[in-house]
Amino acid sequence: MTSVVIMAGGKGERFWPKSRVNMPKQFLSLTSDGKSMIQHTVERLKELVKIENIYIVTNELYIDLVKKHISNIPNENIIVEPIAKNTAPCIALAAEYIAKKDKNAKMIVLPSDHLIKFNEIFIDTLKTALDVVEEGENLVTIGITPNYPETGYGYINFKKAQNLEHNVYEVLKFEEKPDLEKAKEYLASGQYLWNSGMFVWKVSTILENFKKFLPEIYKSVKRIGETIGTPNYDKVLKQEFLSILSESIDYGIMEKAENIYVIPGNFGWDDVGSWLSLERINKTNQDGNVINGNVISIKTKNSIIQGTEKLIATIGLEDIIIVDTKDAILICNKDNTQEVKAVINNLKICNRTEYL
Repeated sequence: MTSVVIMAGGKGERFWPKSRVNMPKQFLSLTSDGKSMIQHTVERLKELVKIENIYIVTNELYIDLVKKHISNIPNENIIVEPIAKNTAPCIALAAEYIAKKDKNAKMIVLPSDHLIKFNEIFIDTLKTALDVVEEGENLVTIGITPNYPETGYGYINFKKAQNLEHNVYEVLKFEEKPDLEKAKEYLASGQYLWNSGMFVWKVSTILENFKKFLPEIYKSVKRIGETIGTPNYDKVLKQEFLSILSESIDYGIMEKAENIYVIPGNFGWDDVGSWLSLERINKTNQDGNVINGNVISIKTKNSIIQGTEKLIATIGLEDIIIVDTKDAILICNKDNTQEVKAVINNLKICNRTEYL
């Protein structure tokens, strides 16, 4: 059996002011078809697995949103994190859930808020990864072939010579987000891929790696697992998550484990990480603008304008982002999109939580 785990507990702070605590990025529609990010994620899996084998890990706040956006997901397939503790506890808990049903299951882990242009190639890539984990106790990640020196992603250094068939490479090292000069070096070498945060493994393999490298998380999810389907489950889940280690799967396991492989993904991937990404995933008009809502643009070029009901009129602007919501407006230069989180931090410091 193959199961897919979709991680849907993030806040998407770089998409403020549309992404809020009560309506984060994964539930927003950022493309012209009107579908939310999580709807795109589930829909692209229909050629690979049935909905009964899709699990969504999310925050308590988002249970109703998950049910609204993915109406056919079984209730028992919504796994709730009482507290966000990074990706390792999230993945360990989901693996324990799946192991309860089938200890020999294969497990695909995906973010909920990425977009993929060429779905058939994406599914073929996942099938290749499933073949690799079937061959042994292998952990597979999907890397993205870089086409520019991005400083916002981690990188994966891989062996140039093929280790297995089907374009599968051995991972040498996971690298943190680089500065621009280092990113240029990575790109020029041809031996680095972007770290997409997508993984494939057997549940038995990943749980053994938790036992070896993150034993406290392993013990916690095992204690939780013993109560799945019992009246004590919620109580034990909350108790364990209060003290469980907050750790990323990359640092906690992938950088330490053996038998790590990467498959280059060339399927039109975009992590939609900031407002600037709307230029990549939507068509621009004749002036290079991405416009949505009630907008009049005059002598405005290469800008992103996202409106609601009120009229937005622009004159003589270039390389500007404008995002209007009911209670807040973001206006920034395109070069500063990664700094939107600074607004969030300022709101927190000033205790202006109504805007978060």
